[in-house]
Amino acid sequence: MNIRLKRAYERPEESDGARVLVDRIWPRGVLKDKAGLDEWMKDIAPSNGLRKWFNHDPGRWQEFVEKYFWELKGHPDLVDRLVEMAKNGRLTLVFGAKDQVHNNAAALKAYLEGIGNR
Repeated sequence: MNIRLKRAYERPEESDGARVLVDRIWPRGVLKDKAGLDEWMKDIAPSNGLRKWFNHDPGRWQEFVEKYFWELKGHPDLVDRLVEMAKNGRLTLVFGAKDQVHNNAAALKAYLEGIGNR
């Protein structure tokens, strides 16, 4: 599967393929008409409770990933849709977090790649 990660603050490019925002909250200061998104998939994002608990704390990363993976099992339709998008071309998961390593899009990418390789 061909999945990339990109911050919402980076310029969209044709090479991004399908661009899906995977955050529950719209990124501050990003204009919707300039975001170049194909879709905003709010419900694939971590629950508000999990998002607030994690608070982008790298010390909670592993536990966050485990809890988020558990939540993703409750959205098989959305997960399957993203897997299909990634199998049919490049998929760029768009996110707003400053930390480009410890964020829900990075965890989601790992989850999708694990499912796609089964």
